[in-house]
Amino acid sequence: MMQIGQKNGLVLAVMLAALAAGGCSKGQQGAAGAGAGQMPPAEVGVVTLEAATVGLSTELAGRTSAYAIAEIRPQVGGIIQQRAFTEGGDVKAGQTLYQIDPASFQNAFDSAKAALARSEASLATARLKAERYKDLVAIKAVSQQDFDDAQATFKQAEASVAADKAALDTARINLGYTHVAAPISGRVGRSSVTQGALVTANQATALATVQQLDPIYVDVTQSAADLMRLKRDLASGVLKRAGNGQARVRLLLEDGSAYPLEGKLAFTDVSVDAGTGSVTVRAVFPNPKQDLLPGMFVRAVLETGAREQSILVPQQAVTRNTKGEAVVMVVAPEGKFMPRVIKTEQAMGDKWLVSAGVQPGDQVIVEGLQRLRPGVVIKPVPVGAASAPAASAPAAGR
Repeated sequence: MMQIGQKNGLVLAVMLAALAAGGCSKGQQGAAGAGAGQMPPAEVGVVTLEAATVGLSTELAGRTSAYAIAEIRPQVGGIIQQRAFTEGGDVKAGQTLYQIDPASFQNAFDSAKAALARSEASLATARLKAERYKDLVAIKAVSQQDFDDAQATFKQAEASVAADKAALDTARINLGYTHVAAPISGRVGRSSVTQGALVTANQATALATVQQLDPIYVDVTQSAADLMRLKRDLASGVLKRAGNGQARVRLLLEDGSAYPLEGKLAFTDVSVDAGTGSVTVRAVFPNPKQDLLPGMFVRAVLETGAREQSILVPQQAVTRNTKGEAVVMVVAPEGKFMPRVIKTEQAMGDKWLVSAGVQPGDQVIVEGLQRLRPGVVIKPVPVGAASAPAASAPAAGR
């Protein structure tokens, strides 16, 4: 009897323990379910949009070209006696670059000088004779015919003197041309001839080329459509001219570095290239150290004006929908968010210039976009203050 009672008590104890374990498990499941229903709102970093005046610029590709170019050609023929410059060096305007053998030109000059002296002597005699005959014809001491002949001889002597003076000037000029001088200051390139070479007047091949590099031109091309739109915006007042109305230009070199000196817009071409539909725009840059050489590829940043009441949106906040439209997430009331399609015009550093879709005062989500799901409640905080998602959140979701 005692054994049967002990067995019954043991069974009852096991049943009570099982009931207690089941009640504990249900309590834990209920607690977990209550916690899942009360998840805290997801923190997202936002920026509040503001309107401001933004300076607009256009980046265009182009190449450098010399400010002035002079191809050196001889104006008289002869043998090169001397080359008086160093290839690749700097020369001054008027500096002698080549010396042509002057012997024959010196002889021509001396001959012209002697001919002028002879004609001037004949002129003096003819003048005296004409003056005497003028007095003699008045008293009938000589005939009218003799007087007329004396006057004609005098006029011929004057003409001979004038012709000989012109010949002497020509000889002097040709003699001077034996000194081939630089017409401009700049840097001279390689020489196409050496000492002893025979050159001819106005030959097709240049002896050398001198290029003025300070200042230097930068020629870029801009589409005619962009140029017309820029003019319309300036005329309508959407864009304001920057500064005193003279556009400033900055330069980016081929390696991406910025050129330290600022240039100015010189002119815009008056015709459109029929093949490309573009217009050439020329800027002038100072080049005191001659870091810029003709033919270099560069990118010019032209300041086109300033736009008032402009809105800039961080590029980090902009995504694309299936239609390819730019979209941002905007904070809505009661911890909600909503997508907005925006219209971007151009990049301004790490921001987009936006012309439609958002207004000043809108809060755009920049950080925490990966936490946005349908039905999620958000807590907007300033950019940089949003905390990282809790490490236990995925486990709780599971």
